[in-house]
Amino acid sequence: MNTERKIAVVTGAGSGIGRAVALTLAGAGWTVALAGRRAPALEETAAAARPGATVCLPTDVSDPAGVSALFGAVGDRFGRLDLLFNNAGTFGPRAAPVEDIEYKDWRTVVDVNLTGTFLCAQAAYRLMKEQDPQGGRIINNGSISAHAPRPHSIAYTATKHAVTGLTKSLSLDGRPYRIACGQIDIGNAATEMTERMSAGILQANGEVVSEPVMAADDVARTVLHMAELPLEANVQFATVLATNMPYVGRG
Repeated sequence: MNTERKIAVVTGAGSGIGRAVALTLAGAGWTVALAGRRAPALEETAAAARPGATVCLPTDVSDPAGVSALFGAVGDRFGRLDLLFNNAGTFGPRAAPVEDIEYKDWRTVVDVNLTGTFLCAQAAYRLMKEQDPQGGRIINNGSISAHAPRPHSIAYTATKHAVTGLTKSLSLDGRPYRIACGQIDIGNAATEMTERMSAGILQANGEVVSEPVMAADDVARTVLHMAELPLEANVQFATVLATNMPYVGRG
């Protein structure tokens, strides 16, 4: 148990990986601000956490005013921020071939996965730069789609490649201010978003195959390790995936 009070923001904390990470951080002694669009889902996460370890702050990460309010509330309430787990993301309304992607669906994915990640990172960066003691850590949720795409995933894949660039730039620009930034690329964690993996999902060769999954808690333990390193050390990129998923042989 970490006896030093540290403050974290977890976006997308109402379900899946976000919930698992929030609960793992809270169990390790962190105070966690739970951010996400659905207040009831955040409250379910809070109810499962150590009493007094969390605060629910409903937020749409694609809304600049909402993000500003989120980090303003964290600053006012706690006086500092030690960790942002930039987790909120979406596959979009449906998987579809390139020629069938509607502009509004493209924008939905870009606004959440890329713009939302940037807005939260920017707000966290500002807090971490100005607080005393200075510094903190940002961990972006990438994906193995930041390395290799699935069929019919152009919007999701493009945004996750862009998150990698965002991570590198934040890592470089944060150096003078003791702001460390890393990325966790996750493959087939068992969440609501990945239920289709077990049912069967389209492969590059045209087959539909059921893929193995891993527990979201396995991801959460890796995030905790990254989060609790001293700021003089950084996991720049980590890949955590279901051992037997076809990623390594994709394509």
